[in-house]
Amino acid sequence: MIESIDIIIRRRIIFIIIISFVGIISFKLFRLQILERSRFEQKSKNNSIKKEIIDAPRGVFLDRNGEILVSNKPSYDVLITPYEYNTELNPLIEKSLELDSGYVDQVLHKFRMYSKYAPRLIKRDAPFQVISWYEENSVKLPGVSYKVGLQRDYNFGVNGAHYFGYLNEISGEMLKKNKDIYSLGDFVGVSGLEKVYENYLRGQKGYKLIVVDSRGKKVRDYENGKKDKAPQKGNDLLLTIDKKTQEIAEDLFKDKRGGVVAMNPQTGEVIAFVSAPQYDLNNFGKVKSAEYIKQLNEDPGKPLFNRVTLAQQSPGSTFKMLVALAMLQEGVIRKNDYVICKGGLEIGGRLFKCTHVHGKVSVEEAIEKSCNTFFYNYIFKLGLNNYEKYSRLFGFGKPTGIDLPFEEDGLVPSKKYYDRVYGKRNWNKGQLISLSIGQGELSVTLMQLVQYTSLLANKGWTIKPHLVKAIKNSEMNSTELLSYDTVRVTGIKDRNWELIRKGMYKVVNGDGTATNIKMKEIEIAGKTGTVQNPHGEDHALFVAFAPYEHPQIAVAVLVENVGYGSTYAAPIAQALIKSYLLNTNTPREKGLAVR
Repeated sequence: MIESIDIIIRRRIIFIIIISFVGIISFKLFRLQILERSRFEQKSKNNSIKKEIIDAPRGVFLDRNGEILVSNKPSYDVLITPYEYNTELNPLIEKSLELDSGYVDQVLHKFRMYSKYAPRLIKRDAPFQVISWYEENSVKLPGVSYKVGLQRDYNFGVNGAHYFGYLNEISGEMLKKNKDIYSLGDFVGVSGLEKVYENYLRGQKGYKLIVVDSRGKKVRDYENGKKDKAPQKGNDLLLTIDKKTQEIAEDLFKDKRGGVVAMNPQTGEVIAFVSAPQYDLNNFGKVKSAEYIKQLNEDPGKPLFNRVTLAQQSPGSTFKMLVALAMLQEGVIRKNDYVICKGGLEIGGRLFKCTHVHGKVSVEEAIEKSCNTFFYNYIFKLGLNNYEKYSRLFGFGKPTGIDLPFEEDGLVPSKKYYDRVYGKRNWNKGQLISLSIGQGELSVTLMQLVQYTSLLANKGWTIKPHLVKAIKNSEMNSTELLSYDTVRVTGIKDRNWELIRKGMYKVVNGDGTATNIKMKEIEIAGKTGTVQNPHGEDHALFVAFAPYEHPQIAVAVLVENVGYGSTYAAPIAQALIKSYLLNTNTPREKGLAVR
């Protein structure tokens, strides 16, 4: 009886175990097939459906009349996905793409912290023959793929490197901050307008869904493309640049060092902008771009250096209009006051020279003939504090605010500055003498000089300099005109403005230092300057505006290591003024703004 009870108990235990096991299996099957069916169906789809990202075409640059300056062109971009890739293929990939040995490993190591499923960009703008060979041998090249991307096309007759800016592959730091917008291998603006207007230019990516087989090969479009998303093209930038005038400016600076910037005083629109030597933007954004940048950095001409916004030099005699205005406004001199120039002025036993023996000179003639002696005589009555006050009033000592990412302040010396540099009581009248003719520690940029010239042209107002006139959305067929602040110099009497402007007029149209650029068709007002250079030949400066009565263009020119402004810089300004104002094929503003 006992044995039979044991057998019964064992049988019941076995039965319970079997029933429990079957129950567990049944529950799991129920959960998988019924409760989690949709999740696994989606997972199955994800395993067989591939999302191909479609880059958005970047917005293009147009000149003021709608002519293309920068566009896009197709590019075959080679990618490597680390999860699938065999590094034994490195020598083959590097040889086929003409890459340095070890380059693939460098790229893979650089972005090692990112998902191994994310493709890494190895080569941009690869030859079509190489892409065709990859396609034919794809089975032997696991993890190697390509996409048809876009790259910048600069072949439209204008260089513009120093304000266009360039693109480069996104950095890890920027990618980390903007992972919802960018992906590995994306190119972003890192300088110039490309950087400042990146958010407008980049557009929005799209994607295409495709069904792939177990080897990742495309089988067909997913649902006939109904769930694809088209990319949205970036916004176009309508620049203020006048293409023809820009081309002339670039041509005039071939084989020269220096820069020129021209703007419309009525609108603040930059018409031409050249820093020389220039460089070729077509060499940027490629594998060899680092090597090219290294060459540019080692070039003694410093082509990467923007001489319009970053170069700081003394303004020389182009600053005399400001000093004269300050003297008139502060009552230090009057219209008919004069000095007798005997070729210089002796102060403390030292002779400070003038360029010539000018004889009897008034303030108007001091500008016309660029007489240093006149300014030597009155600078002590004006004083350093007033000198600093008017310099800052005209915008010197701070950036102009042009829509570029980097701009230098320049330097306006003050009592505090001299005390710090030389020590209290260790600086003397010599500093003021130099400042009176725009020399010494005073430093300015070309961008500041053209804004200053515009303020003189308009008797105390202009619009902040800028390079972008409007943002155009081709998707929406809309245009957003941009507005900019007005720059003003207040409190100066109209008769003082007229006196200074008349002196500038006579520089070109009287017996002044730039009569070589006098024209019948256009009345130009200007001022020559010479920037002293302790390392070699002096630099030539010239500022001008035209027409005299209703100014539509202001120009600042710097030509390095050539000597006098009238000989080298003034003719460049004349050529740009002539091109812009006498070009009947280019629309011009009929009315002038009133301020």
